[in-house]
Amino acid sequence: MRVFFLLLITVASVHAQWKTETYSFQGGWNSIYLIGDASQDAIGNLFPAEVVEIWRWNSNPTQVQFTQSPQTPSGGTPEWSVWRRGFPAESEFSELNGQTAYLVKCLGTASTSIPAFDLKQTPLPPTAAWVRNGANLMGFPTFKNGLNFPTFATYFATFPAAIVSNTQIFQYVGGELGPSNPIQVFSTLGEEVDRSKAYWFSAEAVENFVGPLDIQLTNGSGLDFGRNGSIISVRIRNRSNTAVTVTLSPQASEAPPSGQTPILAPVPLTRLVFNPATLRFEPQAIAGPFTEEIPGSSTVELRFGIDRGAMAGDQDSFFASFLRLTDSGNLMDVWLPARAQNTSLDGLWIGDITVSGVESKVPGSPGSTTPRDFKLRTILHRDGSGTARLLSQVFLGQLDVAPNDVGLCSVESLLKQDAKASARRLVAAHMPLDQVITGSGSVAVPGALSCEITVPYNDPTNPFLHQYHPDHDNKDARFQDFVLPGGVTATTAKISDGVEAPAITRSCTFTFTASPPAGSEVTSGWGSSVLGGTYTETISGLHKETITVSGTFELRQASEINTLSQ
Repeated sequence: MRVFFLLLITVASVHAQWKTETYSFQGGWNSIYLIGDASQDAIGNLFPAEVVEIWRWNSNPTQVQFTQSPQTPSGGTPEWSVWRRGFPAESEFSELNGQTAYLVKCLGTASTSIPAFDLKQTPLPPTAAWVRNGANLMGFPTFKNGLNFPTFATYFATFPAAIVSNTQIFQYVGGELGPSNPIQVFSTLGEEVDRSKAYWFSAEAVENFVGPLDIQLTNGSGLDFGRNGSIISVRIRNRSNTAVTVTLSPQASEAPPSGQTPILAPVPLTRLVFNPATLRFEPQAIAGPFTEEIPGSSTVELRFGIDRGAMAGDQDSFFASFLRLTDSGNLMDVWLPARAQNTSLDGLWIGDITVSGVESKVPGSPGSTTPRDFKLRTILHRDGSGTARLLSQVFLGQLDVAPNDVGLCSVESLLKQDAKASARRLVAAHMPLDQVITGSGSVAVPGALSCEITVPYNDPTNPFLHQYHPDHDNKDARFQDFVLPGGVTATTAKISDGVEAPAITRSCTFTFTASPPAGSEVTSGWGSSVLGGTYTETISGLHKETITVSGTFELRQASEINTLSQ
Protein backbone atom coordinates (compact mmCIF):
# COMPACT_ATOMS: atom_id res chain seq x y z
CA MET A 1 0.00 0.00 0.00
CA ARG A 2 1.39 3.38 -0.95
CA VAL A 3 2.20 5.69 1.92
CA PHE A 4 1.78 9.41 1.29
CA PHE A 5 3.52 12.27 3.01
CA LEU A 6 2.56 15.90 3.27
CA LEU A 7 5.17 18.17 1.81
CA LEU A 8 4.23 21.27 3.75
CA ILE A 9 5.92 20.23 6.95
CA THR A 10 7.88 21.90 9.67
CA VAL A 11 11.51 21.03 9.01
CA ALA A 12 13.35 20.03 12.18
CA SER A 13 16.68 21.57 13.04
CA VAL A 14 19.55 19.12 12.64
CA HIS A 15 23.12 19.01 13.88
CA ALA A 16 25.08 19.01 10.64
CA GLN A 17 27.79 20.57 8.56
CA TRP A 18 27.09 22.01 5.14
CA LYS A 19 28.57 22.03 1.65
CA THR A 20 27.13 23.36 -1.60
CA GLU A 21 27.09 21.31 -4.81
CA THR A 22 26.10 22.78 -8.17
CA TYR A 23 23.71 21.06 -10.60
CA SER A 24 22.54 21.87 -14.11
CA PHE A 25 19.61 20.36 -16.05
CA GLN A 26 18.14 20.25 -19.51
CA GLY A 27 14.45 20.14 -20.23
CA GLY A 28 13.05 16.62 -19.89
CA TRP A 29 14.73 13.86 -17.87
CA ASN A 30 18.04 14.29 -16.04
CA SER A 31 19.89 12.34 -13.36
CA ILE A 32 21.64 13.62 -10.25
CA TYR A 33 23.54 12.07 -7.40
CA LEU A 34 23.44 13.65 -3.95
CA ILE A 35 26.51 13.19 -1.80
CA GLY A 36 24.58 14.34 1.26
CA ASP A 37 21.19 14.87 2.83
CA ALA A 38 19.19 17.95 1.88
CA SER A 39 16.39 17.86 4.42
CA GLN A 40 16.63 21.47 5.56
CA ASP A 41 13.63 22.58 3.48
CA ALA A 42 10.71 21.29 1.45
CA ILE A 43 11.81 19.82 -1.88
CA GLY A 44 9.83 22.36 -3.87
CA ASN A 45 11.85 25.17 -2.29
CA LEU A 46 15.21 23.54 -2.96
CA PHE A 47 14.82 23.05 -6.72
CA PRO A 48 14.01 25.62 -9.43
CA ALA A 49 10.41 25.92 -10.51
CA GLU A 50 11.19 24.10 -13.78
CA VAL A 51 11.61 20.86 -11.82
CA VAL A 52 8.20 19.16 -11.78
CA GLU A 53 9.02 15.55 -10.80
CA ILE A 54 11.78 13.78 -8.89
CA TRP A 55 12.09 9.99 -8.82
CA ARG A 56 14.24 8.38 -6.15
CA TRP A 57 15.98 5.14 -7.01
CA ASN A 58 15.66 2.52 -4.24
CA SER A 59 18.23 -0.17 -4.83
CA ASN A 60 16.66 -3.63 -4.64
CA PRO A 61 19.09 -6.52 -4.98
CA THR A 62 16.36 -9.09 -5.72
CA GLN A 63 15.08 -7.41 -8.88
CA VAL A 64 16.47 -7.42 -12.42
CA GLN A 65 15.86 -3.88 -13.58
CA PHE A 66 16.92 -3.90 -17.21
CA THR A 67 18.76 -5.91 -19.80
CA GLN A 68 18.97 -3.79 -22.95
CA SER A 69 17.76 -0.43 -21.66
CA PRO A 70 16.96 1.17 -18.27
CA GLN A 71 13.56 0.68 -16.77
CA THR A 72 11.15 3.59 -17.17
CA PRO A 73 10.18 4.99 -13.77
CA SER A 74 6.91 3.47 -12.71
CA GLY A 75 4.92 4.43 -9.64
CA GLY A 76 4.00 1.64 -7.29
CA THR A 77 7.18 -0.41 -7.79
CA PRO A 78 9.54 -0.85 -4.83
CA GLU A 79 12.46 0.43 -6.91
CA TRP A 80 11.00 3.93 -7.31
CA SER A 81 9.53 6.62 -5.09
CA VAL A 82 8.18 9.80 -6.62
CA TRP A 83 7.71 13.45 -5.71
CA ARG A 84 5.46 15.65 -7.85
CA ARG A 85 5.32 19.41 -7.57
CA GLY A 86 1.89 20.60 -6.55
CA PHE A 87 0.55 17.07 -5.92
CA PRO A 88 1.28 16.18 -2.30
CA ALA A 89 -1.19 13.30 -2.34
CA GLU A 90 0.80 11.66 -5.15
CA SER A 91 4.19 12.23 -3.53
CA GLU A 92 5.87 9.44 -1.62
CA PHE A 93 8.82 11.23 -0.02
CA SER A 94 9.45 14.69 1.34
CA GLU A 95 13.19 14.74 2.02
CA LEU A 96 16.26 14.19 -0.12
CA ASN A 97 18.57 11.47 1.18
CA GLY A 98 22.32 11.51 0.77
CA GLN A 99 24.36 8.99 -1.24
CA THR A 100 21.27 8.46 -3.38
CA ALA A 101 20.50 8.71 -7.09
CA TYR A 102 17.50 10.61 -8.49
CA LEU A 103 15.84 11.17 -11.83
CA VAL A 104 14.66 14.75 -12.31
CA LYS A 105 12.02 15.80 -14.84
CA CYS A 106 12.08 19.42 -15.96
CA LEU A 107 9.80 21.51 -18.14
CA GLY A 108 10.94 21.98 -21.73
CA THR A 109 12.82 19.90 -24.28
CA ALA A 110 16.36 18.60 -24.57
CA SER A 111 17.41 21.95 -26.03
CA THR A 112 16.10 23.85 -23.00
CA SER A 113 18.90 24.72 -20.59
CA ILE A 114 17.85 25.16 -16.99
CA PRO A 115 20.11 27.68 -15.21
CA ALA A 116 22.64 26.01 -12.92
CA PHE A 117 21.62 26.09 -9.27
CA ASP A 118 23.27 25.42 -5.94
CA LEU A 119 22.00 22.84 -3.48
CA LYS A 120 23.34 23.00 0.06
CA GLN A 121 23.53 19.59 1.70
CA THR A 122 25.05 17.59 4.54
CA PRO A 123 27.72 15.31 3.01
CA LEU A 124 27.90 11.69 4.11
CA PRO A 125 30.72 9.13 3.82
CA PRO A 126 30.56 7.48 0.37
CA THR A 127 28.69 4.18 0.09
CA ALA A 128 27.60 1.92 -2.76
CA ALA A 129 25.99 -1.47 -3.22
CA TRP A 130 26.29 -3.05 -6.66
CA VAL A 131 23.63 -5.57 -7.67
CA ARG A 132 24.38 -8.74 -9.61
CA ASN A 133 22.35 -9.16 -12.82
CA GLY A 134 20.54 -5.90 -12.29
CA ALA A 135 20.60 -2.20 -12.74
CA ASN A 136 22.69 0.14 -10.66
CA LEU A 137 21.89 3.83 -10.76
CA MET A 138 25.08 5.14 -9.19
CA GLY A 139 27.08 8.28 -8.51
CA PHE A 140 30.70 8.69 -7.47
CA PRO A 141 32.84 11.18 -5.48
CA THR A 142 35.10 12.12 -8.38
CA PHE A 143 37.66 14.92 -8.30
CA LYS A 144 37.30 17.89 -10.65
CA ASN A 145 40.76 18.79 -11.90
CA GLY A 146 40.32 22.21 -13.43
CA LEU A 147 37.40 21.76 -15.83
CA ASN A 148 37.64 17.99 -16.14
CA PHE A 149 36.59 14.91 -14.20
CA PRO A 150 38.39 11.56 -14.55
CA THR A 151 37.29 9.30 -17.38
CA PHE A 152 35.38 6.07 -16.83
CA ALA A 153 38.40 4.04 -17.93
CA THR A 154 40.67 5.75 -15.40
CA TYR A 155 38.24 5.81 -12.49
CA PHE A 156 37.14 2.19 -12.88
CA ALA A 157 40.58 0.76 -13.65
CA THR A 158 40.50 -1.14 -10.34
CA PHE A 159 36.93 -2.34 -10.90
CA PRO A 160 36.93 -3.44 -14.57
CA ALA A 161 33.69 -5.40 -14.19
CA ALA A 162 31.85 -2.08 -14.37
CA ILE A 163 33.16 -1.13 -17.81
CA VAL A 164 34.02 -4.36 -19.63
CA SER A 165 32.61 -4.77 -23.12
CA ASN A 166 29.63 -6.91 -22.10
CA THR A 167 28.33 -4.27 -19.66
CA GLN A 168 26.24 -1.23 -20.50
CA ILE A 169 26.49 2.29 -19.12
CA PHE A 170 23.80 4.91 -19.73
CA GLN A 171 23.62 8.61 -18.98
CA TYR A 172 20.76 11.10 -19.15
CA VAL A 173 21.07 14.10 -21.48
CA GLY A 174 17.62 15.67 -21.26
CA GLY A 175 14.48 15.25 -23.33
CA GLU A 176 11.77 12.63 -23.14
CA LEU A 177 12.59 9.05 -22.21
CA GLY A 178 13.30 7.06 -25.34
CA PRO A 179 16.10 5.96 -27.67
CA SER A 180 17.91 9.31 -27.28
CA ASN A 181 17.58 9.60 -23.50
CA PRO A 182 19.28 7.97 -21.71
CA ILE A 183 22.07 7.28 -24.18
CA GLN A 184 24.71 4.61 -23.90
CA VAL A 185 28.30 5.48 -23.04
CA PHE A 186 30.44 3.75 -25.65
CA SER A 187 33.78 5.44 -25.08
CA THR A 188 34.96 4.86 -21.54
CA LEU A 189 38.31 6.35 -22.53
CA GLY A 190 36.82 9.74 -23.33
CA GLU A 191 33.64 10.06 -21.27
CA GLU A 192 34.05 11.71 -17.86
CA VAL A 193 32.43 10.69 -14.56
CA ASP A 194 30.67 13.84 -13.35
CA ARG A 195 30.25 13.76 -9.53
CA SER A 196 26.89 15.55 -9.78
CA LYS A 197 25.30 12.94 -12.07
CA ALA A 198 24.04 9.38 -11.69
CA TYR A 199 24.68 6.67 -14.29
CA TRP A 200 23.05 3.33 -15.10
CA PHE A 201 25.33 0.31 -14.94
CA SER A 202 24.31 -3.20 -15.94
CA ALA A 203 27.49 -4.81 -14.65
CA GLU A 204 27.10 -8.36 -13.37
CA ALA A 205 28.96 -7.85 -10.13
CA VAL A 206 28.44 -7.66 -6.41
CA GLU A 207 30.68 -5.01 -4.92
CA ASN A 208 30.83 -1.97 -2.68
CA PHE A 209 32.98 -0.02 -5.10
CA VAL A 210 32.89 3.75 -4.71
CA GLY A 211 36.31 4.54 -6.12
CA PRO A 212 39.96 3.50 -6.40
CA LEU A 213 40.20 3.97 -2.63
CA ASP A 214 37.95 2.07 -0.25
CA ILE A 215 37.16 4.17 2.81
CA GLN A 216 35.72 2.54 5.91
CA LEU A 217 35.00 4.32 9.20
CA THR A 218 34.27 2.86 12.61
CA ASN A 219 31.42 5.36 12.76
CA GLY A 220 29.21 5.08 9.69
CA SER A 221 28.08 8.70 9.89
CA GLY A 222 31.63 10.05 9.64
CA LEU A 223 33.93 11.59 12.21
CA ASP A 224 30.98 11.97 14.54
CA PHE A 225 32.30 12.34 18.09
CA GLY A 226 28.97 13.42 19.55
CA ARG A 227 29.10 14.41 23.19
CA ASN A 228 31.36 11.64 24.45
CA GLY A 229 33.40 10.14 21.59
CA SER A 230 37.17 10.47 21.49
CA ILE A 231 38.66 8.18 18.82
CA ILE A 232 37.42 7.18 15.36
CA SER A 233 39.41 5.01 12.96
CA VAL A 234 39.44 5.38 9.18
CA ARG A 235 40.70 2.49 7.07
CA ILE A 236 41.79 3.37 3.52
CA ARG A 237 42.50 0.56 1.08
CA ASN A 238 44.42 1.21 -2.11
CA ARG A 239 42.82 -1.00 -4.75
CA SER A 240 45.52 -0.30 -7.34
CA ASN A 241 48.90 -2.00 -7.67
CA THR A 242 50.84 1.27 -7.41
CA ALA A 243 51.42 3.51 -4.42
CA VAL A 244 49.00 6.39 -3.85
CA THR A 245 49.54 9.51 -1.79
CA VAL A 246 46.44 10.66 0.03
CA THR A 247 46.09 14.26 1.18
CA LEU A 248 43.80 14.98 4.11
CA SER A 249 42.96 18.58 4.89
CA PRO A 250 40.60 20.17 7.41
CA GLN A 251 37.84 22.24 5.82
CA ALA A 252 35.35 24.57 7.47
CA SER A 253 31.63 24.07 7.06
CA GLU A 254 29.53 26.60 5.21
CA ALA A 255 27.01 28.61 7.20
CA PRO A 256 23.92 26.53 8.07
CA PRO A 257 20.65 27.28 6.26
CA SER A 258 18.05 29.30 8.10
CA GLY A 259 16.50 27.41 10.99
CA GLN A 260 19.33 24.89 11.35
CA THR A 261 21.65 24.40 14.32
CA PRO A 262 24.31 27.14 14.49
CA ILE A 263 27.93 26.01 14.24
CA LEU A 264 30.20 27.54 16.85
CA ALA A 265 33.51 26.50 15.29
CA PRO A 266 35.25 23.71 13.35
CA VAL A 267 35.88 20.44 15.18
CA PRO A 268 39.38 20.57 16.77
CA LEU A 269 40.54 17.33 15.18
CA THR A 270 43.69 15.51 16.15
CA ARG A 271 45.51 12.59 14.56
CA LEU A 272 46.96 9.85 16.73
CA VAL A 273 50.55 9.16 15.76
CA PHE A 274 52.48 6.23 17.17
CA ASN A 275 55.48 7.23 19.26
CA PRO A 276 58.01 4.37 19.35
CA ALA A 277 59.72 5.92 22.36
CA THR A 278 56.63 5.73 24.54
CA LEU A 279 54.96 2.87 22.64
CA ARG A 280 51.77 4.93 22.61
CA PHE A 281 49.59 6.72 20.10
CA GLU A 282 49.87 10.42 20.87
CA PRO A 283 47.53 13.14 19.58
CA GLN A 284 48.74 15.83 17.20
CA ALA A 285 46.55 18.77 16.26
CA ILE A 286 45.44 18.86 12.61
CA ALA A 287 46.21 22.47 11.74
CA GLY A 288 46.54 21.98 8.00
CA PRO A 289 46.83 19.38 5.21
CA PHE A 290 48.92 16.27 5.76
CA THR A 291 49.68 13.26 3.58
CA GLU A 292 49.73 9.50 3.92
CA GLU A 293 51.32 7.17 1.39
CA ILE A 294 49.49 3.91 0.78
CA PRO A 295 51.49 1.20 -1.00
CA GLY A 296 49.85 -0.72 -3.82
CA SER A 297 47.20 -3.25 -2.78
CA SER A 298 47.60 -2.17 0.85
CA THR A 299 45.52 -0.70 3.64
CA VAL A 300 46.37 1.95 6.20
CA GLU A 301 44.41 2.71 9.35
CA LEU A 302 44.31 6.30 10.50
CA ARG A 303 43.10 7.18 13.98
CA PHE A 304 41.51 10.54 14.64
CA GLY A 305 40.69 12.16 17.93
CA ILE A 306 39.33 15.41 19.27
CA ASP A 307 40.80 18.05 21.54
CA ARG A 308 37.85 18.74 23.79
CA GLY A 309 39.95 21.16 25.80
CA ALA A 310 39.88 23.48 22.77
CA MET A 311 36.08 23.45 22.56
CA ALA A 312 34.73 26.65 24.08
CA GLY A 313 31.09 27.43 24.79
CA ASP A 314 28.44 25.72 26.87
CA GLN A 315 27.31 22.11 26.69
CA ASP A 316 24.87 22.87 23.87
CA SER A 317 27.57 24.32 21.62
CA PHE A 318 27.88 22.51 18.31
CA PHE A 319 31.10 22.08 16.31
CA ALA A 320 31.15 20.93 12.67
CA SER A 321 33.60 20.80 9.79
CA PHE A 322 35.10 18.38 7.26
CA LEU A 323 38.21 16.33 6.67
CA ARG A 324 38.68 16.40 2.91
CA LEU A 325 40.39 13.42 1.26
CA THR A 326 41.98 13.62 -2.18
CA ASP A 327 44.47 11.34 -3.92
CA SER A 328 47.59 11.89 -6.00
CA GLY A 329 45.86 10.50 -9.09
CA ASN A 330 43.22 13.28 -8.99
CA LEU A 331 40.46 10.69 -9.00
CA MET A 332 38.54 11.02 -5.72
CA ASP A 333 37.34 13.96 -3.67
CA VAL A 334 35.67 12.83 -0.44
CA TRP A 335 34.47 15.18 2.30
CA LEU A 336 34.26 13.27 5.56
CA PRO A 337 31.88 15.07 7.92
CA ALA A 338 33.22 15.87 11.39
CA ARG A 339 30.95 16.93 14.22
CA ALA A 340 31.00 17.13 17.99
CA GLN A 341 29.08 18.68 20.81
CA ASN A 342 30.30 19.94 24.12
CA THR A 343 29.67 17.43 26.81
CA SER A 344 28.54 18.25 30.31
CA LEU A 345 30.96 17.18 33.00
CA ASP A 346 28.30 17.69 35.64
CA GLY A 347 27.15 14.67 37.56
CA LEU A 348 28.58 11.66 39.37
CA TRP A 349 32.02 10.29 38.53
CA ILE A 350 33.30 6.96 39.84
CA GLY A 351 36.62 5.27 39.31
CA ASP A 352 39.94 4.37 40.87
CA ILE A 353 43.17 5.98 41.87
CA THR A 354 46.06 3.71 40.95
CA VAL A 355 48.79 4.34 43.52
CA SER A 356 52.21 3.47 42.16
CA GLY A 357 54.44 5.57 44.39
CA VAL A 358 54.71 5.97 48.18
CA GLU A 359 57.58 8.02 49.56
CA SER A 360 59.79 5.90 51.78
CA LYS A 361 60.85 7.25 55.18
CA VAL A 362 63.03 4.28 56.06
CA PRO A 363 66.71 5.30 56.40
CA GLY A 364 68.79 3.92 53.58
CA SER A 365 65.73 3.04 51.51
CA PRO A 366 65.16 5.97 49.20
CA GLY A 367 62.63 6.04 46.40
CA SER A 368 58.89 5.74 46.20
CA THR A 369 58.06 2.98 43.72
CA THR A 370 55.74 0.36 45.15
CA PRO A 371 56.25 -3.34 44.39
CA ARG A 372 52.71 -3.41 43.02
CA ASP A 373 50.10 -0.80 42.22
CA PHE A 374 47.05 -0.66 44.44
CA LYS A 375 43.62 0.87 43.89
CA LEU A 376 41.65 3.46 45.86
CA ARG A 377 37.99 3.78 44.91
CA THR A 378 37.10 7.42 44.21
CA ILE A 379 33.72 9.14 44.01
CA LEU A 380 33.41 12.72 42.73
CA HIS A 381 30.37 14.85 42.07
CA ARG A 382 30.20 18.09 40.08
CA ASP A 383 27.08 20.20 40.43
CA GLY A 384 25.47 22.60 37.97
CA SER A 385 27.63 25.50 39.12
CA GLY A 386 30.85 23.56 38.53
CA THR A 387 31.58 22.94 42.22
CA ALA A 388 33.18 19.53 42.76
CA ARG A 389 32.93 17.41 45.88
CA LEU A 390 34.81 14.30 46.97
CA LEU A 391 32.43 11.79 48.55
CA SER A 392 32.98 8.91 50.95
CA GLN A 393 29.63 7.43 49.89
CA VAL A 394 26.69 8.21 47.64
CA PHE A 395 23.19 6.81 47.24
CA LEU A 396 21.34 6.67 43.94
CA GLY A 397 17.60 6.14 44.20
CA GLN A 398 14.23 7.77 44.76
CA LEU A 399 14.51 10.73 47.09
CA ASP A 400 12.27 11.27 50.09
CA VAL A 401 11.02 14.65 48.91
CA ALA A 402 8.20 15.15 46.43
CA PRO A 403 7.95 14.34 43.60
CA ASN A 404 10.29 11.48 44.66
CA ASP A 405 12.45 11.67 41.56
CA VAL A 406 15.53 9.50 41.23
CA GLY A 407 18.46 11.47 42.56
CA LEU A 408 21.76 11.45 44.40
CA CYS A 409 22.23 11.91 48.13
CA SER A 410 25.09 11.51 50.56
CA VAL A 411 23.12 10.01 53.46
CA GLU A 412 20.65 7.13 53.52
CA SER A 413 17.95 9.03 55.43
CA LEU A 414 17.30 11.21 52.35
CA LEU A 415 16.06 8.20 50.34
CA LYS A 416 12.38 7.34 50.05
CA GLN A 417 11.95 4.80 52.82
CA ASP A 418 9.80 2.27 50.93
CA ALA A 419 12.01 2.45 47.82
CA LYS A 420 15.36 1.63 49.37
CA ALA A 421 15.39 -1.85 47.90
CA SER A 422 15.87 -0.36 44.43
CA ALA A 423 18.48 2.20 45.52
CA ARG A 424 22.22 1.73 45.14
CA ARG A 425 24.98 2.63 47.57
CA LEU A 426 28.54 3.29 46.46
CA VAL A 427 31.37 3.65 48.98
CA ALA A 428 34.99 4.76 48.95
CA ALA A 429 36.28 2.52 51.74
CA HIS A 430 39.57 4.36 52.25
CA MET A 431 37.74 7.51 53.41
CA PRO A 432 35.99 8.24 56.73
CA LEU A 433 32.25 7.73 56.47
CA ASP A 434 29.75 10.50 55.84
CA GLN A 435 32.23 12.96 54.45
CA VAL A 436 31.35 15.42 51.67
CA ILE A 437 34.48 17.42 50.90
CA THR A 438 34.17 20.49 48.71
CA GLY A 439 37.25 20.83 46.55
CA SER A 440 39.06 23.84 45.23
CA GLY A 441 39.74 24.07 41.52
CA SER A 442 37.65 22.35 38.88
CA VAL A 443 36.75 19.09 37.22
CA ALA A 444 37.76 20.08 33.70
CA VAL A 445 40.23 19.19 30.95
CA PRO A 446 42.77 20.57 31.48
CA GLY A 447 42.32 21.43 35.13
CA ALA A 448 43.04 20.37 38.69
CA LEU A 449 41.00 19.69 41.80
CA SER A 450 42.39 19.79 45.34
CA CYS A 451 40.61 18.17 48.28
CA GLU A 452 41.61 17.76 51.92
CA ILE A 453 40.52 14.59 53.69
CA THR A 454 40.59 14.78 57.48
CA VAL A 455 40.61 11.58 59.53
CA PRO A 456 39.74 12.64 63.12
CA TYR A 457 41.74 11.12 65.97
CA ASN A 458 38.60 9.35 67.22
CA ASP A 459 37.33 8.16 63.85
CA PRO A 460 36.98 4.36 63.48
CA THR A 461 39.04 4.54 60.29
CA ASN A 462 41.99 6.19 62.04
CA PRO A 463 44.77 3.59 61.89
CA PHE A 464 46.05 4.61 65.36
CA LEU A 465 42.73 3.82 67.00
CA HIS A 466 42.27 0.20 68.03
CA GLN A 467 39.91 -0.88 70.78
CA TYR A 468 41.92 -4.01 71.59
CA HIS A 469 45.31 -2.33 71.96
CA PRO A 470 45.97 -0.45 75.23
CA ASP A 471 48.15 2.13 73.51
CA HIS A 472 45.53 2.91 70.87
CA ASP A 473 42.18 2.70 72.63
CA ASN A 474 41.89 6.28 73.91
CA LYS A 475 41.63 4.99 77.53
CA ASP A 476 43.98 5.33 80.49
CA ALA A 477 46.01 2.52 82.03
CA ARG A 478 42.96 1.29 83.96
CA PHE A 479 40.92 1.23 80.75
CA GLN A 480 38.88 4.18 81.97
CA ASP A 481 37.91 7.19 79.97
CA PHE A 482 40.36 10.03 80.20
CA VAL A 483 39.17 12.96 82.29
CA LEU A 484 39.34 16.37 80.74
CA PRO A 485 40.65 19.37 82.71
CA GLY A 486 38.21 20.41 85.46
CA GLY A 487 37.20 16.83 86.24
CA VAL A 488 34.79 16.50 83.30
CA THR A 489 34.68 13.04 81.72
CA ALA A 490 35.06 13.09 77.95
CA THR A 491 32.05 11.85 76.06
CA THR A 492 32.38 12.35 72.35
CA ALA A 493 36.14 12.61 72.54
CA LYS A 494 37.78 10.26 75.00
CA ILE A 495 41.25 11.61 74.57
CA SER A 496 42.83 14.75 73.24
CA ASP A 497 44.10 14.82 69.68
CA GLY A 498 47.63 13.50 69.44
CA VAL A 499 47.87 11.72 72.78
CA GLU A 500 47.22 8.21 71.49
CA ALA A 501 45.57 8.72 68.08
CA PRO A 502 46.59 11.81 66.15
CA ALA A 503 44.35 13.27 63.46
CA ILE A 504 45.51 12.55 59.92
CA THR A 505 45.28 14.98 57.04
CA ARG A 506 45.38 13.84 53.41
CA SER A 507 45.85 16.66 50.88
CA CYS A 508 44.86 15.24 47.48
CA THR A 509 45.31 16.77 44.04
CA PHE A 510 43.64 15.41 40.90
CA THR A 511 45.25 16.83 37.74
CA PHE A 512 43.08 16.22 34.67
CA THR A 513 44.97 15.60 31.42
CA ALA A 514 43.90 15.84 27.79
CA SER A 515 45.11 12.31 27.02
CA PRO A 516 45.09 9.06 29.04
CA PRO A 517 48.05 8.44 31.35
CA ALA A 518 50.59 5.73 30.62
CA GLY A 519 49.15 2.28 31.08
CA SER A 520 45.57 3.32 30.48
CA GLU A 521 43.41 0.98 28.41
CA VAL A 522 40.79 3.61 27.57
CA THR A 523 40.10 3.65 23.82
CA SER A 524 37.22 6.11 23.60
CA GLY A 525 35.44 8.79 25.55
CA TRP A 526 38.51 10.38 27.10
CA GLY A 527 37.80 13.95 28.12
CA SER A 528 34.05 13.45 28.00
CA SER A 529 32.66 10.23 29.51
CA VAL A 530 36.06 9.29 30.94
CA LEU A 531 38.29 11.68 32.88
CA GLY A 532 41.63 11.11 34.48
CA GLY A 533 45.23 12.10 34.81
CA THR A 534 47.85 12.22 37.54
CA TYR A 535 47.27 12.01 41.27
CA THR A 536 49.34 13.24 44.22
CA GLU A 537 48.61 13.09 47.94
CA THR A 538 50.47 14.49 50.91
CA ILE A 539 49.76 12.74 54.24
CA SER A 540 50.38 14.51 57.55
CA GLY A 541 50.02 12.90 61.00
CA LEU A 542 50.81 9.36 59.97
CA HIS A 543 54.55 9.92 60.38
CA LYS A 544 56.61 12.61 62.00
CA GLU A 545 57.33 13.77 58.45
CA THR A 546 54.85 14.21 55.63
CA ILE A 547 54.56 11.33 53.17
CA THR A 548 53.92 11.86 49.47
CA VAL A 549 51.84 9.40 47.50
CA SER A 550 51.56 9.48 43.70
CA GLY A 551 49.88 7.66 40.83
CA THR A 552 47.20 8.07 38.20
CA PHE A 553 43.42 8.02 38.20
CA GLU A 554 40.52 7.32 35.87
CA LEU A 555 36.89 8.23 36.45
CA ARG A 556 33.79 7.36 34.44
CA GLN A 557 30.59 9.34 34.38
CA ALA A 558 27.99 7.25 36.19
CA SER A 559 25.18 9.82 36.18
CA GLU A 560 24.51 13.26 34.73
CA ILE A 561 22.38 14.27 37.73
CA ASN A 562 24.04 17.51 38.79
CA THR A 563 22.30 17.96 42.16
CA LEU A 564 23.51 16.25 45.33
CA SER A 565 21.26 16.15 48.39
CA GLN A 566 23.15 16.14 51.67
